[in-house]
Amino acid sequence: MLATRDRILDVALEVLGENPDAGMGDIASAAGVVRRTVYDHFPSRLDLVRTLTERAVTQITAVLADVNASDAEADAAWGEFVARLWPVTHRYRVLLALRRGEYGEAIHALLGPVDELLADLVKRGQDSGVFTEHLPAGILSQTAYGVVFALADSDRSNGTHGARAATITSLLMLGVPETRALALAGDQP
Repeated sequence: MLATRDRILDVALEVLGENPDAGMGDIASAAGVVRRTVYDHFPSRLDLVRTLTERAVTQITAVLADVNASDAEADAAWGEFVARLWPVTHRYRVLLALRRGEYGEAIHALLGPVDELLADLVKRGQDSGVFTEHLPAGILSQTAYGVVFALADSDRSNGTHGARAATITSLLMLGVPETRALALAGDQP
C-alpha cells in the first residue's frame, strides 16, 4: 500500500511537471492504477499537491539546515545549497507553476519554512557584505531561488545547464562578483 502511494507521488511529479493542469485520471493512468486507487490515497487533487509540497519541504529544509549549520560564508553556503538541491529540482519545479494557480495559498503556507530559511541565509550574507542589499532578504532570496528552478525547467528540454550554471546565476543575482561566483561553483557539472 505504501509502495503504491509512493509510486503515485513519483508519477504525479512527472505528470504535473509535464502538464500542471493534469487531472487525477491522468496521474492514475500514468501510474498504472485506476482513479479510485489514487483517490483512496489522496481524496482530492489538493491533498495530492499538499503531500507533494510537504515532501519537497522536508527535502529542501534538510539541505538548508545542513548548509546553514556550517561555518561557511553565506555565499559559499548558498553555492553548496544549490549544488545539493540541483539533483531534485526537476522533481519539484512543478510546485512553482502550481504555486501561481488555485493551490497557491496552500503551497505558499507549506513552503513558508523554506522561504524563511532562505531569507535568513540571504540576510546573513547581506549583513556580512557578501550579498547585495538592493532588495529585502526575503525578496532577494526568492528571486535567486526562483532562477535555480527556472534553469532546471529549461534544462529539461536541452540539457545544457547544470548545477554550475544554477549556482553561478543565482550567486550573481545575489550580488556576488563574477569571479567569486565562478570560484564557488568550482567544478560542478
